[in-house]
Formats: sequence, C-alpha cells, structure tokens
Amino acid sequence: MLKRLITTTLLLVTASGVAAGNDYHWRNITVGAGGFAPNIVFSEAEENLAYLRTDMGGAYRWDEIRQRWIPLQDGMAESSYFGIESIAADPEDADVVHMAAGMYKHYPAAMLRSFDRGSTWEVTPVPFAMGGNEDGRGLGERLAVDPQDTDHLLFGSRFDGLWRSRDRGASWQKLQSFPHPGLGKPQERWSSRGGVSFVLFNSDRIFAGVADRRAAGLYRSDDGGESWEKISGGPHELLPVQAAAAGDNLYITYSDDIGPNGIESGAVYRLDLEIDEWSNITPPPAKAEGGFMGLSVSEQNPETVAVATIDRWRPRDNIFVSHDGGDNWRALESRSRRDVSATPYLYWGEEESDFGWWIAGLAFDPFDENTLVYTTGATVYRTDKLPGEKLLWQPWVKGIEQTAVIALTSLPQGPELLSGFGDISGFVHEDFDRSPRTMLTGPVFANTNQIDYAGAAPHIVLRSGTPPHRAEGPVPTLAWSDNHGRQWHPLTVPPLKMDGESRRFDLSGDNAITVSADGETFVFMAPIPQRSGDRGENWRSVKDLPEGLRPVADRVDGERFYALDFASGEIYASNDAARTFAPLNSRGLPKGLKAPRDREQAWPLLATPGRSGELWLVSEKGLFHSTDGGHSFRRLQGDIAVEEMAFGRAAPGRDHPALFAIGTRGDLRAIWRSDNAGKSWQRVNGADSEYGRRYRTIAGDPRHFGRVYVGTDGRGIVVGEPTGAMRISRKEQSETGNE
Repeated sequence: MLKRLITTTLLLVTASGVAAGNDYHWRNITVGAGGFAPNIVFSEAEENLAYLRTDMGGAYRWDEIRQRWIPLQDGMAESSYFGIESIAADPEDADVVHMAAGMYKHYPAAMLRSFDRGSTWEVTPVPFAMGGNEDGRGLGERLAVDPQDTDHLLFGSRFDGLWRSRDRGASWQKLQSFPHPGLGKPQERWSSRGGVSFVLFNSDRIFAGVADRRAAGLYRSDDGGESWEKISGGPHELLPVQAAAAGDNLYITYSDDIGPNGIESGAVYRLDLEIDEWSNITPPPAKAEGGFMGLSVSEQNPETVAVATIDRWRPRDNIFVSHDGGDNWRALESRSRRDVSATPYLYWGEEESDFGWWIAGLAFDPFDENTLVYTTGATVYRTDKLPGEKLLWQPWVKGIEQTAVIALTSLPQGPELLSGFGDISGFVHEDFDRSPRTMLTGPVFANTNQIDYAGAAPHIVLRSGTPPHRAEGPVPTLAWSDNHGRQWHPLTVPPLKMDGESRRFDLSGDNAITVSADGETFVFMAPIPQRSGDRGENWRSVKDLPEGLRPVADRVDGERFYALDFASGEIYASNDAARTFAPLNSRGLPKGLKAPRDREQAWPLLATPGRSGELWLVSEKGLFHSTDGGHSFRRLQGDIAVEEMAFGRAAPGRDHPALFAIGTRGDLRAIWRSDNAGKSWQRVNGADSEYGRRYRTIAGDPRHFGRVYVGTDGRGIVVGEPTGAMRISRKEQSETGNE
C-alpha cells in the first residue's frame, strides 16, 4: 500500500506587474528576458494562453489582452521556488495550472497548483528533491496531467523515481510500480541527475523517459501506471531528453548528456506505436557537433514536427522542421532574420543578433501551426509566418525580466542608473520602460562585477568584470568612461612582480578598480594595489599599504583614500591620492572581521556621498559609522542585521543621505530604509514584493527621495518608490541639469 503524504498547503498571492508594500510601489526596470528559459508550455484548453518556466526567475503567464507576460511568483518568499522544474497546464480547464518548483537538490521543493491561472497558488512541500537550476533543466516536461482524468497527475523526479497525485496535485505518493526508483542525490555539490526526464499521456498509454545511464530508455504503461515495461529499440548509447506524441507516432530527441552544456552527440527517433517500429530520423549531417533537445509536434498535422539542436557551437545551433514525420527536414537558421530592436542588447555589440543557443524550449502554438516559439539562453523568439521562405523572428519577452544582477550604481548626474549583470555585461538605463539602447560594450564583459564613479566628477565611471564567454586569448576586464558610462575605454595593467614571478592580475575579473572623488586617480586592486594618475597610461604600486588591502575613495576629497585591515580592525588612510598610506590607530572596530572573498560581493567599507571623512562598515559584527575620517567608529544599535547598504537622497528636512539596506530582522529578510543615519529602519517592500527574497545588490537614488533599486538573482532589477512618487519628466531632468 502506498504511503500517503500529509498535505500542507499555503495560499500565496502574487503581483501582476506593480506591487505595493509599506506605502511603496515596486516594478521592474525593463531589459527584456535576459536569461535561460528552459521551456514554454501552451494551454490546450484556451487559445493565446501560455506559460514560461525559467531556471531561477520563476514562472510567467502570457496575457493576451495586455500583450505582456505576467510574473506569477513575486509574492513568494521562498527562494528555491523560483527554480521551476516543470509546468503542466490543465488540458480541460484553462484556469488550472500546476508547477513543480525547487532550485537545487538540497533546497526546499514543492508542488504548486493554481485555480486562477497563477494569480494565487496552493503550495504542497514534497520530500523529493528538484533541480530547476541544475544540469538537465531543459529536459521534460516532467509534470503531466491525464487528459482523461485531470485529477490524475504524474511527476518524473530527478532523484526519486516517479510520483503520482490522485487529487489534482493536493498530495503526492511515490509510484512503486515504476521500474526505476531513482538513484538518489549525488554527493557532489554541483552534480545532478536526469532521472525521469519526461512523462507523456497519450490516449490510454503513458510514456516516461529515463535519462540516468544505468536505466536509460523509454518506458510504457497501458493500465494507467499500475504496471510498466521498458520498450526495446532506439539508440542504446544516448539518453531520451524530450518526447512528443501525435497520432500513432512518438517522437523523441536524444543526447549523450543532460545539458544544457556538455552535449557532444545526439539523435532524433520516431516510434510507430501501432507496429512498435523505430526509425532514425535525425536531421543531417549525421556526425554534426552537439545533440538535440527542443521538440514539438503540430496539433493540426501529426506529421509536422520541429526539433532543435543543442551545444552545436560550430557553426551554430539550428531548428529543423519536417512535414512528413521526419523523413525530410528543412533547416530554419539560414532562412531566418531577427528583429531585436525592442531588446537591442541581443546584438551583443555585433552587427547581427545570434540565432540562439541552449534551445531546450520549442513549441508550436496548438491553435496555429504557423506560429513557432523557441527559448534560448538569453531570450524567447517567436514567428507567426512559419511557412514563409524567409522567417522573421522577434523576441516574445515583454514583461519577462529573468536576469541575475550583480552591481548597481545610481549617478547624481547623467543616466539615472548603471547596472552590471551576470552573462549580459550591463547597461545604461535612461528610460526604465524600454530595453536600454546602450549596453556596456567596448569592451563587453560576460559579468560586470563592480561599477564605481568619481564622487565629485560623476561623469568618470569605472567598471570591472569577467572575460566574455568563449573569448579567444587575453581580453580586458577593466574599463573607464568619461561620459557617465555611455562609451567606454579598455584598461590594462602591467604585470606585477611577486615572489620572483611576473603575474598579471587584470585578466581574470577577480580584481576591482576604484576612482578618486575628482576622477584623476584610478586604483586597481591587485594584491599590491596599483595607481594611475593619467587614466591608465602608467601605473605605480601604492606604498606602505599591507598586501591585500583594498582602498576606498573619499566621495568629496580627491586626495583621500581609506583601506581596512579586516584582521586587525585598523584603518589605513592616504592624503596624497593613494600614493602612500599610513595607519590611523583607529578605534572602535573589532578584530577578526570577515573580508569578502567573492568578486561579485559588494565591498563593505563605504564612503558617504557629499560628506568628506564619513565612513560606514557593514560587517557580520554589526554596522559601524565614522565621522572623523576613520580615526574612530561607533557601532549602531539598530534592530536589523545589514548585509549590504547604499545611499539615497536625504529625506525632506534632513541633511544626511537616506540609507537603504538589504537586511534581516528576526527571520525577515527584506529591503529597509533609514532616514536618520541608521538609528531606526522601516521596511519598504511588502508581501507582494518578496521576489523570493533573492536580493543581491542595492542602490539608492541621489536625485529622488525614497527611490531604491534592487538587483535580484533571477527577477532582474526592481525599483521601489513611495506611493504617489512619479518619475520627473525628461524636461524636468534637463531643467535641473540631470541630463
């Protein structure tokens, strides 16, 4: 007898574009997609209804009336639920949708169901692990609703076999009859398993694929899942990754690994279900690089099938369409062009946008076989003219913001916001409602880890980052701008002789760079910091500073820099533009503080804008404040544990900049604001603007009181401002000298 799980459900209400919390309004700053969406799922119950699952940014629903995607989980506080393992739309009731959510194998996992298209969710925590952001996230779909009995659902797990619900997803039991019980979670932190890669109901039959090598293959049940048999035939050396059924044919894509990276070979097969005959229908050339993953079949014509390659880096990935069940194929890439004017970052600094990579999601519109959609590692493309000789694809991304944000800087002049992203460099944001015209190029970074500006000359901006993906040879990882970040100049730093060896520290992206308040001095954070007084033409070692310390520029005085020795709690200061440093015999800081080790982590020693000699230290032992240039610090007795802090415009009637923080009070991780220099804090995001509490970086706006920018890990940049606050017009900006 199967053991029944005790159901635990919780009703969560999500936002629909704009969220309000604690008298604040929250919304996204537009970039337009930006990350990997493993699959798109169309509803078969209603035309123009679709769901998108992302690997770390939650799920979205297409709203045909508003012509935009609606984020469905902004009110959820559990971070792990933003890694979506699978989605299944009820084939009979358009209002019902189910999701499997869990980001990593050691994180919480749950089955979610909604009876109002994802506006609210009932959450059932489950004991089996998921991996919505692990290898194999392009497999599936793992979750399926029985079209003959929509109370009956099956879910193919990665680590623990096949699971069933008989009560429309309210509770789940392991299906002991399935031959592959799972291999359990691997011990290695970053390794994963394919497990049960897909589940498919087809008339009176159920099919399930297994992508664990020990039991890899296709399984079939003809009695509603009570018994199973492994189907013989097919490619023995490959793993089944996706499947689609049409008429008497079952189509399956195969790869030699679960992806999305590391796939070297693959195939496409068709199984005639009437005579149990396999056919290898792999599109030519047979020995091409990479494998296959994305797969879809037309609802109107069972012989119209589309498949997508994956990891075909040379020359590039492709989509193939057949109208005769796979006997003949036509490649789409050479017939395609892309209009990315609405999301110009997809040019990536090149003349033409890329066709795409990691094409795991591929779907015909079930109501119109001329409409084909595919997902990539950066966007979602759609065409409505599939039969055309020349195909025009456009990003289908309005409302989707699925990016990891690493760095944010709000300037007192020029563009209101500069951003650093993971995988897509970063942007200059001058219109929050449009995808930025200006990407951080010249050079392009894969990740932009840090952005700094000159406090008294904010047109001078510096940034550091990591080399572009698949870069050939050494490339710059440092850059500077003299026009508020709109154009950039690469920076290189000569090798540093250490322990008898000559080493370069400017190629990995591990080392940050800063600039003096007047914009005249650049300091590069090699183990022995290097300074330049001529915009990178010449570099000299900073003197009298212990190895490994990182200088921070005063925001007013161009000659002053500060550095913290985390072990001793000592502040070193320079009054000659970082040429030399001396200890201050500072008081008030504890010894043994933890120094940041992650290059993407915000630096905890901060200089206050507009106030020379005022410093803040964010630490695991509290928030510390100095008003005498670092000679003495006092610990603030606040009631939140601050993780990261930023400065904004002072509150009306006050002269100290407002403070914004990512921090925790009790077990509540949230966004906070202090208008009295850290003496007290108020929460500024509410229950509708949780974003999985996946807050990564923060910046206050020096021009607009109360406005705060938060970089999330998966939901892009969100901006919050007090209720009733409106962005001033571009004309007003020009009149106040902010253009």
